[in-house]
Amino acid sequence: MGVCTSRPAPGVALVTVDFPPVNALPVKGWYALADAVRAAGRDPGVRCVVLTAEGRGFNAGVDIKELQRDPGHTSLIGANSGCAEAFAAVYECEVPVVAAVAGHCLGGGVGLVGNADAIVAAEDAVFGLPELDRGALGAATHLARLVPQHLMRTLYFTSRTVTAAELHAHGSVWQVVPRAGLLDAALGLAGEIAAKDGGLLRLAKAALNGIDPVDVRRSYRFEQGFTFEAGLSGVADRVRDTFGKEGSP
Repeated sequence: MGVCTSRPAPGVALVTVDFPPVNALPVKGWYALADAVRAAGRDPGVRCVVLTAEGRGFNAGVDIKELQRDPGHTSLIGANSGCAEAFAAVYECEVPVVAAVAGHCLGGGVGLVGNADAIVAAEDAVFGLPELDRGALGAATHLARLVPQHLMRTLYFTSRTVTAAELHAHGSVWQVVPRAGLLDAALGLAGEIAAKDGGLLRLAKAALNGIDPVDVRRSYRFEQGFTFEAGLSGVADRVRDTFGKEGSP
């Protein structure tokens, strides 16, 4: 259980997340993920990083139970900072990052894939931000990188999900494959990228980040201010306390 890194092919680092049962990450998990991605990007022998997960789904966001166990705001602050670091690590990784997504990709999962350079998804993958049903806010910055603005707002306000096929139609998912072939497809794309010159790839990544119209780190941290405000006001706890109970969203 945790985050591990392997080297399945020349020039490719595979970062795998495994926090059973649904990959809802605790605070330490977000930081571990950030450290693993940053370390892979700094490795001069790595020219592409593949980010994937074991288990039922890619990522279910923050560990809500960890927040519920904390009578204060330490875990909320930690989750906010940890998510920001993990998302930034993916975006700022010195080499391209390919996200290989199966099953659910919710909340923080959208933050990760929204900052990746390419997404390969299994046919069963679904993406969404159930934040309003979980007493939180955030990651609209990253959902807006996957779908048009009005669809992003509708998905955000309703907490609905979209399928991999729908995102493929919008051009944000590169390829949709059967779940059994997901890793091979992601590694195939990563291998194609890793065949390029490593120094030039690093310059290309920096150049593309430099022309982005939105500062994703600043934009996300702005969103998180409202998450913390919801926590201080008691609104978050009121909604979060219904999570997992009969009749809750």
